[in-house]
Amino acid sequence: MTTLTLSREEKVYLLTLARNAISLAIKGQAQPKIDVAGLSELLKADGAAFVTLTKNKELRGCIGALEAYQPLVIDVREHAIAAALEDYRFPPVSSDELADILIEISRLTQPRPLEYIDSESLIQLLRPSVDGVILTDGLRRATFLPQVWEQLPNPEDFLGHLCHKMGANPDTWQKKHLAVSTYQVEEFHEK
Repeated sequence: MTTLTLSREEKVYLLTLARNAISLAIKGQAQPKIDVAGLSELLKADGAAFVTLTKNKELRGCIGALEAYQPLVIDVREHAIAAALEDYRFPPVSSDELADILIEISRLTQPRPLEYIDSESLIQLLRPSVDGVILTDGLRRATFLPQVWEQLPNPEDFLGHLCHKMGANPDTWQKKHLAVSTYQVEEFHEK
């Protein structure tokens, strides 16, 4: 990752912020104002992040942004709340289960287009466990974070599942030239 990495203190700050934001949102309480000006340069700089929630090692919610458009600290708070309450795949997180939820934050690099010739060259260019991948087909788009390679280590399976997530047939990546971009993440989570 070519960008500067977050310090341990900045990571703890973001994880604490995410947990507190989820707790307040579940209770329907207002979020406190964040004094962005008083934060470190990396926290107040525009940043894109995904917040992933797990319960008993199972996905419980995951929402984020692919491109930076607001301060990282605001991005993390918004996506923590959205992962807990707005991920359409799951019911909203309840206050009863919050203690069992673990929070993971993935800070993304700027996505870069991946130029490839055919499906075989696409497979060769992907870097399992390193690259997050974005597939785009017209108005349809989907991404998998680099962590998804742990469940889908085979590039063909990875791309097939990503096509399915996009709402296309799993073999679309083999039959059609899709727009492909890759990015990397700085991932950290609660212990």
